[in-house]
Amino acid sequence: MDPAVALVLSISCLLLFSLWRWSTTRQKLPPGPTPLPIIGNILQMDLKDISKSLTKFSKAYGPVFTLYFGTKPTVILHGYEAVKEALVDHGDEFSGRGSFPLFERINKGHGIGMSNGKPWKEMRRFSLMTLRNFGMGKRSIEERVQEEARCLVEELRKTNASPCDPTFILGCAPCNVICSVIFQKRFEYSDQNFIHFLKLLTEAFTILGSPWIQEKHNEQSEFTLENLKIAAFDLFIGGTDSISSTVRYGLLLLLKHPEVTVKLQQEIERVIGRNRSPCMQDRSHMPYTDAVIHEILRFINMGPTNAPRAVTHDVKFRNYLIPKGTTVLPSLTSALHDDKQFPNPERFDPGHFLDKNGNFKKTDYFLAFSTGKRVCVGEGLARMELFLLLTTILQNFKLKPLVEPKDISITPVFGGMSSVPPPYQLCFIPI
Repeated sequence: MDPAVALVLSISCLLLFSLWRWSTTRQKLPPGPTPLPIIGNILQMDLKDISKSLTKFSKAYGPVFTLYFGTKPTVILHGYEAVKEALVDHGDEFSGRGSFPLFERINKGHGIGMSNGKPWKEMRRFSLMTLRNFGMGKRSIEERVQEEARCLVEELRKTNASPCDPTFILGCAPCNVICSVIFQKRFEYSDQNFIHFLKLLTEAFTILGSPWIQEKHNEQSEFTLENLKIAAFDLFIGGTDSISSTVRYGLLLLLKHPEVTVKLQQEIERVIGRNRSPCMQDRSHMPYTDAVIHEILRFINMGPTNAPRAVTHDVKFRNYLIPKGTTVLPSLTSALHDDKQFPNPERFDPGHFLDKNGNFKKTDYFLAFSTGKRVCVGEGLARMELFLLLTTILQNFKLKPLVEPKDISITPVFGGMSSVPPPYQLCFIPI
């Protein structure tokens, strides 16, 4: 047989097999756009703004639909009701971690973020216990964040009110908080080892080591040196980059909306004053500040689609059958930008979290830290850091933009799986 003919026949058979397998699988799954062989629905999506594409598909196929990224199906949950029903009401069934090739190559199934089954449960429990033992929810860890906030202020003073890009300094502070938890010490921002470590976290997504000694030779235990190292890596990645980007984006939004900054600083002056450091007890007396921080997290939408989940066994969900192991992608954007819960969701407005009397207003639609069994393990620490770092900065400095507020761009550098603020400079003017 001619080689060219054999090649064509082989490709044709492969395509026919793929179409047959897709048609058989799709009969059980939620509806969705027809996928192309091999590449699936990739060409039908805007990969620079996945959330926008998911919203478009949800209008055609409803709040639960199926997309193919390549040859594998992914079930999309769009809207608060669908996300809550799956991740909370059916929490155990949707508690698996879906396929994430980049992180799988790095973590190899270890740590907290990308592990599954017993290893995930053990490491999550261990991490929560360790954070509590090191002071999570207690005065001791709050004091560490306060200390770091004061050090951050001193570093910002060294800019002498000159224009500066805050990226590096704002990256040091949250990283040092995690260092104080994991290593029991903080580092000077000029420490070359610390700078190198930050570079590794930012550019290489790796970690050189950790001080843990556990059960290296016990194959039945999840507490191997490799697993603990990756768990520490997860805490650094989750506790450094996300907090740094949120504070950086938050300051940019305050530059864009100086009227919000004025109200914030008035509340800080009234409740805290100038003679002491902010503390977490202050938050209950500062509804506007609390609303601003929530609105920053809602507006920037740091993880639009959350990390992928997977069903742990065959699940009947809304009259569909989702086979065990199927990747599930919850759209957090669909809750955070729900136009009924948050009128004009594309607009930055702290009023989204305030009632008519100016009191802080809670809402179940606030899913910035996800929800269910895989909710962010460091949510408590993140909330503490954001409050203490932002209030301490605004207690000590006025923020001066280099251009008029109307000319400040708040569009992220890229969309897709994460939102990162565009580069900018500002001046920190001591008060």
